[in-house]
Amino acid sequence: MILAHLVLNAGSSSLKFQVFGADDFEAGAAGGPHRLYRGRVEGLGGTPRFIVRDRDGALVADERPDGHAFGHEAALLHVAAWLRAHRGGHRLAAVGHRVVHGGIAYDAPVQVDDAVVRALERLVPLAPLHQPHNLEPIRIVRRRFPDLPQVACFDTAFHRGQPEVAQLFALPAEVTARGVRRYGFHGLSYAFIASALPKHAPALAEGRTVVAHLGSGASLCALHRGCSVATTMGFSALDGLPMGTRCGSLDAGVVFFLLREMRLEPDEAERMLYTRSGLLGVSGLSNDMRTLRAHAATDSGAREAINLFVYRIGRELGSLVAALGGIDGLVFTGGIGENDAATRAEVLRGAAWAGFRLDEAKNDAGGPLITRGPGPQAFVIPTDEEAMIARGMRAVLAPASRPAA
Repeated sequence: MILAHLVLNAGSSSLKFQVFGADDFEAGAAGGPHRLYRGRVEGLGGTPRFIVRDRDGALVADERPDGHAFGHEAALLHVAAWLRAHRGGHRLAAVGHRVVHGGIAYDAPVQVDDAVVRALERLVPLAPLHQPHNLEPIRIVRRRFPDLPQVACFDTAFHRGQPEVAQLFALPAEVTARGVRRYGFHGLSYAFIASALPKHAPALAEGRTVVAHLGSGASLCALHRGCSVATTMGFSALDGLPMGTRCGSLDAGVVFFLLREMRLEPDEAERMLYTRSGLLGVSGLSNDMRTLRAHAATDSGAREAINLFVYRIGRELGSLVAALGGIDGLVFTGGIGENDAATRAEVLRGAAWAGFRLDEAKNDAGGPLITRGPGPQAFVIPTDEEAMIARGMRAVLAPASRPAA
């Protein structure tokens, strides 16, 4: 029986997971976590599909489980049963969770107990579209496997060390006291990139770097010596860059306009800004950059969405360079950042003012280094948020982790 650590990333209609060997957690073993499988259960609430790939990307399971309205609990139990039955069996030693919001209190991974659950529930109003889905698997594991250790790892934690001035809005003190401040998100991704810089670009690890996490959700983060100085997302994951379906930075007066003039209910306005805006809203075509690129030559909406996305990256990049007092490097990561050479090229051409010189051949080849010359350098570095959660689990649990399910 192989001891395993399960990492979960729960959404409204899917449960993504990765499985890591628990042996390298004993006594803080050197090296990165040993990944065994990655997979997902999609179609929750409807017709589910269970997909698993091994560490090399080979498909090892593609199933359509029976059951009407297959939810998170059934999905999690299906994952656990598959692990127990597959290739000699795997026994869960611990479960780690991506939790979007840790508020001010949590600046590092934490083992879950009653007090932690209550504290995270109080943060639901700060992330109403994400936090409930992150907490549901925690409750399920506590109910079905009460002796199984769980660790919560937070997207906000990496930014808690920012200067106080970078975290404040110009609002009355009583509003700030209610928790209205800039939190920042995508912290697990940025923490991974910060940990990878010494290997890929040692000079940047000690310098001033902007990381562009570009995907369906998108943001930028300014790092100085690997620590977050400023980031484009603020109070919510709606802020900053335009995203797949999210609007990004928005004059607050627009919200009042939606409520008063368009007579939208608050929930309707929220859905519009989160699910009908961004690349999808501007293009009227798709939230997928691949689709927009394929139609950009003939579809003006697709081209306009791409142009706005790149323009906003350029503007936000300038603000982060100002926060850093200069720039030594730029790192692209996330689905678009890692795979879309055209977006990287357009961003770097727009950043020529900062000294970036695009190397088109290296960019087309996917990097890792995609610039030339003596100026600031740009890299493509794949992110691995699940590996950061696994590392967080090791930091919290090792060597106390034990089989329990």
